[in-house]
Amino acid sequence: MKILFAIQGTGNGHLSRARDVYPELCRHGEVDVLISGIQVDVQVPFSVKYRMYGMSFIFGKNGGVNLVASVRKLRLRQLWRDIRTLDVKQYDLVVNDFEEISAWAACMRHVPCVALSHQWAVKHKAAPKAKHPDWRGIVLLKWYAPCKQGYGFHFRPYATGLFTPVIRREVREQTVTNNGHITVYLPAYDEAVLLPFLQYFKEIKWEVFSKHSKEERVEENVHVRPVNNTAFIQSMAASNGVFMGAGFEGPAEALFLGKKLIVIPMQDQYEQQCNAAAMAQLGVPIMKRLHPKYREQMQSWLDEKNPRIEVDFPNQTAAIVDEMLREFLKTRKKV
Repeated sequence: MKILFAIQGTGNGHLSRARDVYPELCRHGEVDVLISGIQVDVQVPFSVKYRMYGMSFIFGKNGGVNLVASVRKLRLRQLWRDIRTLDVKQYDLVVNDFEEISAWAACMRHVPCVALSHQWAVKHKAAPKAKHPDWRGIVLLKWYAPCKQGYGFHFRPYATGLFTPVIRREVREQTVTNNGHITVYLPAYDEAVLLPFLQYFKEIKWEVFSKHSKEERVEENVHVRPVNNTAFIQSMAASNGVFMGAGFEGPAEALFLGKKLIVIPMQDQYEQQCNAAAMAQLGVPIMKRLHPKYREQMQSWLDEKNPRIEVDFPNQTAAIVDEMLREFLKTRKKV
């Protein structure tokens, strides 16, 4: 069997999960990898056949997506050309982690395309939703990378075909300690906004992983470090807590490691608002935005002594991939 594994390159979660999904796909056939997007920080330990520009959303500096920068970075002609020219007909199956070029190419050429993503779970009717529906976000989840079938990952298995997060091997094998610091990853905030908020809590040591910094430095009680996969995992495993955006893989890994967690969903980002709703059900505190009026909430979280949230995230990646491909082969035999 020849498989195209297509991965969204915006953010780090998709590529982090791909590290464990890829070898399981390889057990079933020949696998080529496609990555699209221009906001990639995490490197992958396997060869990539197609690297494409795609359609990315640029993180802003004050808690949201920079719409102006995102529009400026759009290359619609190139996107359309890549969709038209990607040779998906050579593959028996496209396994798609919210990647738009391969999804649309497969749709246009009637090549089987199965979603294997967090977004497939977010849009499921059984999954928690944001308090205020956002029609733009709903449309984006449905049509950005359209697939007729799929399997989804979420904080709980809310329905058949939805599974708990893929916790990558590097995280599962970490020795968990507590060096007293708080690990921070908030890519939608510029350091000029983030650092003053953190420095207010002078007794806390913060380790900030920043998309906006290429050099490591210390400013008062804040240690700023460039984004690095291994360093981030080690920092998180040795932390007293984790402060991050309301993405999916990062919070799931923090919960798996037994760390107390507080999150800020990105503004005007429907998926993260839905993630925040799901985490709130687990007992994770949600901060609306980075603002002095939320210092009291942060202090309360910092003072908590036993805030561990019990989760059950078994290692089932191989079983999920096996089920997906078994069902695909059944469907193909019927055809």
